[in-house]
Amino acid sequence: MKRLLAEVNISEGRDQELINQVRAALARNEVEIIDVDSEPNHNRTVFTYIGAPEAVLQGTKDLAAKAIELIDMREHTGSHPRMGAVDVVPFIPVKDMTTEETIEISREFGKYLGSLGVPVYYYEDAATRPERTNLVNIRKGQYEALPEKMKNEEWHPDEGPFEFVPKSGATVTGVRFPLVAFNVNLRTDDIDLGKKIVKAVRGATGGYQYVRAIALPIEEGKMIQISMNLTNYAKTPIHRVFETVKSEALSYGVQVAGTELVGPVPLDALKDVLDHYLQAHHFSMEQIYI
Repeated sequence: MKRLLAEVNISEGRDQELINQVRAALARNEVEIIDVDSEPNHNRTVFTYIGAPEAVLQGTKDLAAKAIELIDMREHTGSHPRMGAVDVVPFIPVKDMTTEETIEISREFGKYLGSLGVPVYYYEDAATRPERTNLVNIRKGQYEALPEKMKNEEWHPDEGPFEFVPKSGATVTGVRFPLVAFNVNLRTDDIDLGKKIVKAVRGATGGYQYVRAIALPIEEGKMIQISMNLTNYAKTPIHRVFETVKSEALSYGVQVAGTELVGPVPLDALKDVLDHYLQAHHFSMEQIYI
């Protein structure tokens, strides 16, 4: 039986009533909602769910339509990079789904969202141009850069209007390998120090090839968060990234306050953590039961 995973990021993490309405639109469909993670400081919510491809596609359409209806980007503030009310919509093939089949799902969703008047860009495996493979490249400048981008033919969207849409902003959708969203919170409020640590781990600045990272302030805790996406946990495992962040922080006399795993995490990614910290080198995934 084919199974597809979606991890939809919307630009609202504070208004619980709005988030509940978006969840209700998704829940009308036959999908299993795995996780709904809202972060007020980021002002962002990630909906993670799984199901048959057709159900996931329809659920994503319903979720997106409700979010577009309710969220006004002209009023949005938050520490996480974003460019639209429905910001990023990755589809991940889980069981008996090829990348090509999943790309077709993402394209059908993109056409639907474009029909609602939202500019849409395809990324990762669904990208139509090499320079649009990387989400960071597409989202550069965030929502605030869209008015100027939409004057440049280089930024003609893959779907939807070639114009700045103030209320909805723009959306990125596509197909990717299961990533691990991993955050490390540090006992400091020095954002410049956080940026130095980011440079040490982020692939774009000489760190790990499969790590994307930014430093964000956590105002209520007076901490700095190293917020990361590990885009290939098999080649850059969680424990290696954590130890590097911890070591870099300690070199400045800063302790780790805690970590966060956002959304679902593949069991294989956690097996590497067990192997490293428990030295359980003969551990088998068959030993796990629920």
